[in-house]
Amino acid sequence: MTHASPSTSSVATATPPAPSLIRTAGIPYFLIAFIARLPFAMMVVGVLTVVVSARGSLSLGGLTSAAVGLGTACFGPLLGAAADRFGQRFVLLALAIANGAMLVVFTLVVYGEAADLLVLVAAFGIGATAPQVAPMSRSRLVTMITERMPESVRPRTLSGTMAYESAADETVFVFGPFLVGILASVIAPWAPLIGAALLTVVFVGGFALHPSARSVSIHRGDDGRAPSSASELFHPRLLVVVLGILGVGMFFGTMLTSLTSFMADRGAAEEAGLLYGVMGVGSALLALGVAWLPARFTLRARWLVFSAILLGGTLLLLLVDAPATMMVALAIMGVGIGPTLVTQYSLGAARSPLGRSATVMTMLGSAVVVGQSIGAAVAGELAENVGTGAALALPIAAAGVAFAAALVNWRLSATAPRVASV
Repeated sequence: MTHASPSTSSVATATPPAPSLIRTAGIPYFLIAFIARLPFAMMVVGVLTVVVSARGSLSLGGLTSAAVGLGTACFGPLLGAAADRFGQRFVLLALAIANGAMLVVFTLVVYGEAADLLVLVAAFGIGATAPQVAPMSRSRLVTMITERMPESVRPRTLSGTMAYESAADETVFVFGPFLVGILASVIAPWAPLIGAALLTVVFVGGFALHPSARSVSIHRGDDGRAPSSASELFHPRLLVVVLGILGVGMFFGTMLTSLTSFMADRGAAEEAGLLYGVMGVGSALLALGVAWLPARFTLRARWLVFSAILLGGTLLLLLVDAPATMMVALAIMGVGIGPTLVTQYSLGAARSPLGRSATVMTMLGSAVVVGQSIGAAVAGELAENVGTGAALALPIAAAGVAFAAALVNWRLSATAPRVASV
């Protein structure tokens, strides 16, 4: 009678480890998705840079940036709905070509003799065709987690994924403006937009062609219809997340613009990006750390706590009088902003109606861009016409919106059916 060795027996009875998301999606996916975000991060600042250079008007530049955000607000969620219905591949391929072309057309219009109204229309076109890579990536990864991974590992994997995605966004939104500045100063003001056009065609196209773009949610029927009603997208528990993330976008736009004005008053406007990086780096690191927070520290509690830290950091703007004290304030804001953004996206994923994850993620992504564009435009006008002190009050108001939404969410979550960590 033969006996299996202990090692053979243990191998035969061992439960195979749960597949990791990195193995499920593949490392090339994360590389392509990261680079494909860059054009989106370069658009608002790139448009502002080229308009101010070619037309000599900061006011027109601010309005043009706002037009980009308006285009994204109007069409972003519709593009997400189309991706939910037909799959991301066709939608993203069409957008990669259309947006690359619009960036080139806008550059030609700005440097031509066209009226300012046509410049605004072209900017709206850039926003309307902007490939929503970050929301689409979140939607794909959430689908992989919920449909391909064991239920026991889903909550922590989802939290870690939202943390990574938000950290990637933070990194890109810090590096994007930096890249715009490098290209504009080394080559010409139009170079960032042409560079963004090339990156869009190549890397957004590559993101569209990745095998993961073929899949449509299993919750969709054979005709592509979702089992949930479109009216569920307007549920208060989801809309409050959209409002909160709009406040975060407004914070990004107002903070960078008012910081630039603050440093310009001291004859060092070019150093604004370096100070902003203090907040961005800290924010990205803290965003990654959210995945390790205990489950008993629920999402609604995280939003309330970290948005309160953000608001407290912005209140220090009333006291800053030098770059050193500004750096301290930015570091505190970084502690709050990254985890707040991660938590909002996690809540959005948890509250997405069945079969509509891409729609929800593009709603949230569009809210960030709209808030950033409007915030930058208003802060620019205020800084130019009233002064830096008035502009520095705007990040406080933006953080107040995010915190107020957290308070409303706390109330709504308390009266809704309990879901673990939500």
